[in-house]
Amino acid sequence: MRYGVLMIGLLALAAPAQAESRLTYVTMVLQAFAAKVECPGTNIVYQDLVQKAQEMQLPDGTTEKVRKAIAYMHTGGKMGEPGDDQLMMEVAIATKSTDVDQQHLGMAAWCETQKTKLAGFIRTAN
Repeated sequence: MRYGVLMIGLLALAAPAQAESRLTYVTMVLQAFAAKVECPGTNIVYQDLVQKAQEMQLPDGTTEKVRKAIAYMHTGGKMGEPGDDQLMMEVAIATKSTDVDQQHLGMAAWCETQKTKLAGFIRTAN
């Protein structure tokens, strides 16, 4: 009985940690795609995003699910696929925080910041 309570407690502590790391990852992916769209001459290194998800111990397929959810939300459902409610909420939070950063810094400064912040996930197009 004590072990069951201990396991439930450990699972309760682990769930928010994974949710936080997925939100961090969703924000990173969204900012990489935003940099591709908003910052001239920027490309995404998709495979490095996949590798980062693996390093963060996120489930296989997370990068593609996140990409599709971002596309769905940002095209009004014309592209991509909706994710589960939690993922769509994380995309909305990441979108809002990115919008606030862009407005606060200005687009040129935001783009410069992303080159350092997302080094390895975005690169200058040749």
